[in-house]
Amino acid sequence: MNGARLVLVRHTEPDESMRGRIYGRLDPDLSDAGRAHAERLAATLGGEAVAAVYSSPQRRALATAAPLARRLGVETIVEPGLREIDFGELEGLSVAEAAERYPVEAAWMHAPAAAAFPGGETVSAVCRRAVAAARAIAERHAREAVVVFGHAVTTRAILADALAMPPDAMFRIDQSYGGLSIVEWFDGNPVVRVVNAVRL
Repeated sequence: MNGARLVLVRHTEPDESMRGRIYGRLDPDLSDAGRAHAERLAATLGGEAVAAVYSSPQRRALATAAPLARRLGVETIVEPGLREIDFGELEGLSVAEAAERYPVEAAWMHAPAAAAFPGGETVSAVCRRAVAAARAIAERHAREAVVVFGHAVTTRAILADALAMPPDAMFRIDQSYGGLSIVEWFDGNPVVRVVNAVRL
């Protein structure tokens, strides 16, 4: 391996109370299905030569990372830049409620580059911090593989940057619960190897 290899993992299924609701800053734990899925991910990734495990500070990401960290005998390193977008006043609303109260903001996935959430963050700010976090991890782990547990928006931002995609196209990249993506860095240049796989 000539460069850093980052295995990006979206957290697994959150608590059922979040079904159909908007959550970014909100901090639900995993559902029973999500915990079982996290154990399967640990079994999948446990055979890899992994130098470190990183995670967003949010519970759903940390809980997804925990089984792999235990299996590898390492401490999960918390990276604040990987936290999910803050949807501000939309947090906790159902999709229908958000569409009724905030019709412009609720349609943000069609043109995310300029999206901003009242009382929350802009998508451009989230993209900057997520990409900066990924690049810092890559610089820290030249010639090593690490697993990075995060969220749908932040992982899309990292992948879109690596693929030189415009931010408005980031939702063309699917991110399912527990999806695995791989980016390798060579002399600071990212190469995307895998996107949203079930297993490696």
